[in-house]
Amino acid sequence: MTMTIITFGVLETTALEGNSMARNDARPVITLRSTAGTGQSYVTRKNRRNNPDRLVLRKYDPAAGQHVLFREER
Repeated sequence: MTMTIITFGVLETTALEGNSMARNDARPVITLRSTAGTGQSYVTRKNRRNNPDRLVLRKYDPAAGQHVLFREER
C-alpha cells in the first residue's frame, strides 16, 4: 500500500508496507502439544528471557476429557 501526500505543492510518496512494528524475537509464537497422544495443541507466545527452556503447562485436553501436560514443540 502506498500513500501519496501533497503538501505545499510538493508530491511525497510514503510506503506503508513493512514499516509497522515488528514482532519481538524475545516473544516467539510456540505450539504446545498434548502429552496424552491425542494430537491436541494450543498456540501461545512465551518470553524467552524469562523462560529459556521448553515450556510445560497443564491445560485441558478436550479429546482426553481431562487436564494433561502440554509440552512446547519446536
